[in-house]
Amino acid sequence: MSGRVFVALSGGVDSAVAALLLVRAGHEVHGLHMQNWEDDDGYCTAADDLQDARAVARELGIPFHTVDFSAQYRERVFALFLSELRAGRTPNPDVLCNREIKFGDCLAHARRLGGEWFATGHYARIETRDDGPVLLKGVDPEKDQSYFLHAVPRGQFARVTMPLGDRHKREVRELARSAGLPVSDKPDSTGICFIGERPFRDFLRQHLLDEPGPIVTADGERLGEHPGLHHYTLGQRGGIGLGGRRDASGDPWYVAAKRSADRALVVVQGGDHPLLTSRGVVTEAVNWLAAPPREAFECRVKLRYRQADQGAVATPCADGGVALRLHEAQRAVTTGQSAVLYQGDRCWGGGVIAQTTI
Repeated sequence: MSGRVFVALSGGVDSAVAALLLVRAGHEVHGLHMQNWEDDDGYCTAADDLQDARAVARELGIPFHTVDFSAQYRERVFALFLSELRAGRTPNPDVLCNREIKFGDCLAHARRLGGEWFATGHYARIETRDDGPVLLKGVDPEKDQSYFLHAVPRGQFARVTMPLGDRHKREVRELARSAGLPVSDKPDSTGICFIGERPFRDFLRQHLLDEPGPIVTADGERLGEHPGLHHYTLGQRGGIGLGGRRDASGDPWYVAAKRSADRALVVVQGGDHPLLTSRGVVTEAVNWLAAPPREAFECRVKLRYRQADQGAVATPCADGGVALRLHEAQRAVTTGQSAVLYQGDRCWGGGVIAQTTI
């Protein structure tokens, strides 16, 4: 790897150590911090993250650049996030951000600044093989982030490096401390970046109108009223609004379905209720990170982040998606999330879950 390397410095410990490793390897390293959100209500950490990223660049002695993509983020990530919620689905904005902003606009900006390579602090690996760049899982199974990268067009990985892919998180923290990086003990960010630590329901009410509807059982019995389907996700327990209501079983309530037609929230009792499980999944068009297969094939699939890989048979569909038949029924498979396909450590791509079957 030769030429100038731009590191996407987020202000966190992972990207800081990625930059540290590249500096120690003798590369010409520049830091590039992108701002994706503007909010002055005290919950957004963007201002602090900018200062932390600048402090890391100063400590490492590398040039530091900033770029504001907040308008693009609102248009191509946040707007779609809201649209999906209105449609009763549960989107993943981190997947959208990687595709549209980090490995889209930010990578292009780095190239305009003279970058030959683009580096991030993701726990994943990129290898160049005869058929092109390959996305592999990170070696730390607790931190692997290949799930969030599956939607990036394959060609974008051609000049990308991820220095943390073959390291464990504890090692990264130790490197940061030994190097005296100012973010060595900074907590990892959690949740959705633009929501921060504020209550999720309060945030949504700033952007989506509540549309109340009935809470019903699978048999159609009305139990109460909910403020809006976008406040709930499949498999959710708690916060449903039924208080301590129980029937003879005494089991808690779970969200089993969201019906947009009549705005009904369908709930069932017991975490093992059949309506909470799926054996079939159909995706929207898949972003392939390998040659698209023409026949059905065995694979492993991850239906949400941190879920253990599940065995499945994937059959290509005429519209570019895949139909998955899972070897074992899975709980709370959620439309709007992604089904990501693997064979061994290699990520083959994935697509947004469009529908499920029992």
